Amino acid sequence: MKESILDVLLYLFEHYLTAEADLVQDRNQLISGPLSDDLGRAGFSAEEIKRAFDWLDALDQQRPAGGSAPVSLHSAVRVFHGRELEKLDRECIGFLMKLEQQAVLTPAQREIVVDRAMALDQDPLELDDLKWVVLMVLFNQPGSEAAYAWMETQIFEDDPESVH
Repeated sequence: MKESILDVLLYLFEHYLTAEADLVQDRNQLISGPLSDDLGRAGFSAEEIKRAFDWLDALDQQRPAGGSAPVSLHSAVRVFHGRELEKLDRECIGFLMKLEQQAVLTPAQREIVVDRAMALDQDPLELDDLKWVVLMVLFNQPGSEAAYAWMETQIFEDDPESVH
């Protein structure tokens, strides 16, 4: 079975992160213990598990210091270039722009989303996968509870509301 980092992340997110587990701080204990066994039984390779935890570590490093709300950058035009355009199609870029324009994402959070999307091992990234990346980033950002809740409805509802 060919799994991706995103497959492992989605499994972790659905089964552990939403249960308020601190996967980043408990990484060494969890990766060599019951979580690793659980992920192995779910069909994930040790390499993919390691890469998923590395992805989570990088996300945690981008969390605002001291648990403060995310810093908002002033409005600026974001130009996507080169490798970003290969990974993120117009639909993905348009979605990110709408989220930012509607204050679901701050410019700083958008950059974290782009960084974490670029770290995934799939080209191109589909819009549904990008939505999961946005959800994981918002989950990791203090003060983003309302945006997280809205984004969660966009993923799980059959008829998501449009960004307005």
